[in-house]
Amino acid sequence: MKSTNKTMMQYFEWYLPSNCNLWNNLIKVAPELKKKGITSVWLPPACKSAAGINDTGYGVYDLYDLGEFNQKGTIRTKYGTKDEYIAAIQALQLEGIHVLADIVLNHRMGADEQQEIIAYKINPDNRNETIGDYRTIKAWTKYNFEGRKNKYSDFKLDWSHFTSIDYDDNEKENGIFRFYGKQFSNEVDKERGNFDYLMGCDVDFNNLDTVNDLLYWGKWFYEQTHVDGFRLDAVKHIRLSFYKTWLESLKREFNKELYTVGEYFSVNIDALLYYLDSNKEINALFDVPLHDHFKIASESSGYYDMRNIFENTLIDRRPSKAVTFVDNHDTEPGQSLESWVQPWFKPLAYAMIMFRDMGTPCIFYGDYYGIPEKQYSGMKELLDTFLLARKYLAYGEEYDYFDNESIIGWTRLGDYYHQDSGMAIVLSDGAGGGKQMNVGKNLANTILYDCTGNVKENVYVDSNGDGIFYCNGGSVSVWIKKDNMYNL
Repeated sequence: MKSTNKTMMQYFEWYLPSNCNLWNNLIKVAPELKKKGITSVWLPPACKSAAGINDTGYGVYDLYDLGEFNQKGTIRTKYGTKDEYIAAIQALQLEGIHVLADIVLNHRMGADEQQEIIAYKINPDNRNETIGDYRTIKAWTKYNFEGRKNKYSDFKLDWSHFTSIDYDDNEKENGIFRFYGKQFSNEVDKERGNFDYLMGCDVDFNNLDTVNDLLYWGKWFYEQTHVDGFRLDAVKHIRLSFYKTWLESLKREFNKELYTVGEYFSVNIDALLYYLDSNKEINALFDVPLHDHFKIASESSGYYDMRNIFENTLIDRRPSKAVTFVDNHDTEPGQSLESWVQPWFKPLAYAMIMFRDMGTPCIFYGDYYGIPEKQYSGMKELLDTFLLARKYLAYGEEYDYFDNESIIGWTRLGDYYHQDSGMAIVLSDGAGGGKQMNVGKNLANTILYDCTGNVKENVYVDSNGDGIFYCNGGSVSVWIKKDNMYNL
């Protein structure tokens, strides 16, 4: 049976201007994304945020405001209005592209009023340890949502719906302040003792009123948008059982499978596997360990052992649950999780996520269109080539040639259903060179060329499917059939 490789695209980056009109732009480019082989698009958070049009979306203020109400000095969000958001979703779905909504439930920001609260200061390096005795703090914890006037929900938030906050206005002091009578969840990542607290007003997932409102909101959000799935933000900071309950509730209500990929930002592969094993409702996690390997390799001046690039990553240990990526909005320069893969290595990294048999690759907007704020022009032309090569040619059995610490390669043998399919990939973080590999009977007795343009000579494949495939130093070459039917 003929099927097309799945490819996700993260359609935003952190430094987009506040008037970027992203939703309207998506309506225009949806047909083009379909042609290039994009099968799903991850959209940024659509809810009204604390900084209004200047907020990337992760400082959520009101979950029920998708760019509809005059709050935080604006009706629209950074990306547009609610109507434009829904129109963008529909435009993508009309092209057969699945839409993933970014859901941020861990915290709230931009409260309307302060409250006085009894709290303990917490050791930031060991969240299980308090510093000194409890005291009265003043904090922004009351959310009235007056601009919405109770439309969709009359639920309001105050300190009782949170566990902690990061600022005491009485003492003008930054820190982590856990409210008296509140406890951090044990079902979170154990980094820093307990990584329940991340930022802002930390939502209390032990509060039944809070949980019930989030269950109600999930159903409301789906009814408003009819998205195909979710990108779940900051799951390692949220009680594990919550999302199991939340997703099960949606499935029961709508009798529909909603694809979900979680952001568990940790290089600890065992923590990711535990999370997946404990919550079967989550379809996948982003492969942060692989991203970390890319970053380290890109900074190793050619001394990284490329044979181990996939070792102890999700695509290695649980490939069916891996969404692979090179960089994203959190890893961009200047961000709190900055771990930028050096540009010279990005073509190699993208080849390693786009031409493998397993995993779903995610293309980053910043790598595709560039990041003007950081004087980075991106690599659209190469990624367009890679996208089409993945869409039409990256099929069939996979054979690895990971027998050299600097030069590695693999082949895809092609299949019956995709004419001219099959390829050979060879890359090096060092001096470059050649590697004899077999591309199978589908490409036997043919001429292959490097679609990246890095190596100009052709390769002649013999009757057994054998050929010697080359790459330049610090480079990747992707060898496909010359004069293929797709004009690649």
